[in-house]
Amino acid sequence: MYRYLSYFGLVIALFTLMYCKKSQKTENNESPLAEPIKKLSEAKLSPQNKDSLLAAWRSFERNEQVQRDTVLSTRVNYGLARMHAMLGKDSVEYYIEKALTLIESTKDNLPDKALVYNGMGNILMANGKEHQAAFYYNKAAAIIRSDAGLKLSAEAKTSMLLSAAQSNRYLYDYGLAKEMNLAALKLVDSLPEGHVNRQRALVQIIHILALQKMPGDSIKVYLEKLETLHKKNPEAYQKKYYYNSKINFFENSGKNDSLLHYQKLMKIEEEKIFERDKAPSVVNNMFLAHANIGAIFIEMKKGDSARAALAEANKVLSAYKDKIDTSNVIIYRTDLAKLYDLKGDYKKAAKELDTIRSLQQQYFQNKNTRAIAEMNALYQIQAKDKSIRMLNEDIQINQLELQQNRLWLIVVVLIVVLLLGLICFLYYYYRQRRKSQERERLLLQQQLLRTQMEPHFIFNTLAAVQSFVRLDQKDAAIQYLNRFSRLLRSSLELSRQQYVPLDEEIETLDNYLRLQQMRYDHGFSYELQYPEEQDLGAIMVPPMLVQPYVENAIVHGINIDSDKALISVVFELQKDILVIRIADTGKLQKVSKTSHRSLSGAISNERILLLGKKASVETSVSEAGGRCVTLHIPVVFEK
Repeated sequence: MYRYLSYFGLVIALFTLMYCKKSQKTENNESPLAEPIKKLSEAKLSPQNKDSLLAAWRSFERNEQVQRDTVLSTRVNYGLARMHAMLGKDSVEYYIEKALTLIESTKDNLPDKALVYNGMGNILMANGKEHQAAFYYNKAAAIIRSDAGLKLSAEAKTSMLLSAAQSNRYLYDYGLAKEMNLAALKLVDSLPEGHVNRQRALVQIIHILALQKMPGDSIKVYLEKLETLHKKNPEAYQKKYYYNSKINFFENSGKNDSLLHYQKLMKIEEEKIFERDKAPSVVNNMFLAHANIGAIFIEMKKGDSARAALAEANKVLSAYKDKIDTSNVIIYRTDLAKLYDLKGDYKKAAKELDTIRSLQQQYFQNKNTRAIAEMNALYQIQAKDKSIRMLNEDIQINQLELQQNRLWLIVVVLIVVLLLGLICFLYYYYRQRRKSQERERLLLQQQLLRTQMEPHFIFNTLAAVQSFVRLDQKDAAIQYLNRFSRLLRSSLELSRQQYVPLDEEIETLDNYLRLQQMRYDHGFSYELQYPEEQDLGAIMVPPMLVQPYVENAIVHGINIDSDKALISVVFELQKDILVIRIADTGKLQKVSKTSHRSLSGAISNERILLLGKKASVETSVSEAGGRCVTLHIPVVFEK
């Protein structure tokens, strides 16, 4: 019993485990739209496909399934932001802010968060909001650095780390900028040959080390790698970045000739770009290229050459005054003040210094005002971020509580199911035990009934022998006793068994009828019909069940004085039921039932009722006008 209970508990536990795994699997399944969105984000933009790509993104934006899925909606809005940025449209900020709002409300989803944070940093940097941009760049970089197995491409990871490094350099946080840059350098080897980030990582680390006034040897290592990179792929990278790195290397070395050489090469590259593009960044680079050459000449005490270079810078300043940053104008005017000082024109030098102070005051005031505004905005962003984080923590706590409640519910349900199973098992166990006891009782009762019938049969036989002796029929008595002894021996053997083969039961019945014929001086005839095609030895029936009904037919169902007295016993097998019909020819006049008939009939009926629901006894009129008793007896087939 305990073994069965253990099996039952094990089945319940396995079912629960399978259910949990199934639930987890269901929760972790991605939407079928995830793969098409991913493929669309990897598609390269070209003039030929720009309209179809934008239409595809907008189709996903309108999709109801995407709108119901926070992560998919984030990816679609981020994709739209990238498309609008590449196409130069104005809706970039709208889509990136929408993506940020969506992804901030979710737990995990770190790859998507990193992409959106970096995109937000790009938008803010383009709008001149350096502090806010650094906040988001650093959040993206922190995700990259915290998880080496993050499902993002090496290109995306290096771009985010380099953007964070550049942003921190703008804010003079050279230490953090160096950390981000070194993290990016560990990933660039996995990029394809000729990828821009291979060059960018080396150029930025050289610039940061130069700003930190690091020794030339520490810069030289990276400079040699940059030289190797340009030699292997001369057409893949812009030369101006290589020249700029050389300038950073020679800037604090005192080698002004080498510095001037690479600054002039740098200016040539800037002029090539300046001829094609007049964007503010290009104009500022062109302006600084002339101003830096002038500064080197001043350092070399070459006033005329310095004047010529600064004059070129002034031309750019005059033509594109609105595009040049105040910080770059301050650098130019500082170089101009140094030139006046070199020439001995101290009044002009002092005047320039006054102008520089005014510009610096205005610049730093504007910068401080902007920084304060940015810090306030950043504070609000951080407060919002904290609020979202606390909200996520509350959601997480609620989810944990919900999971705990669900776990307790499962435990309670399992306990209830186990108890119900235990109750059902105990009910079934005791029911089976009761049935077993009932079967044993029935068997004992059948054996008892058989023992009650045997004395009855013996009493009738002894009465017949007494009659032969009284009539002085010794030979008949001896023959009768001889046949009776064989019948009695057969009856004793059969009575010990619960079931006997049908052929043995028929043989015993035939022997009994012959014995009764002798007793009544062949005053009746009989016939036994059974299916000879059946294997009667394989059909098992209760022993001595038919004999009492045959005896009743002989004693009470036929007229011994008539030469037409007949007893008919027919055996017919119907599936697992043996149908036995005992028919007699009837008496000439009605005879009342005797106590003998009542006793044998009652015992036989009780035995049949103990055989089960399929067993029955039916009484009807035979074709000869006598009585027909039909027995339905369940049989067992011997294997």
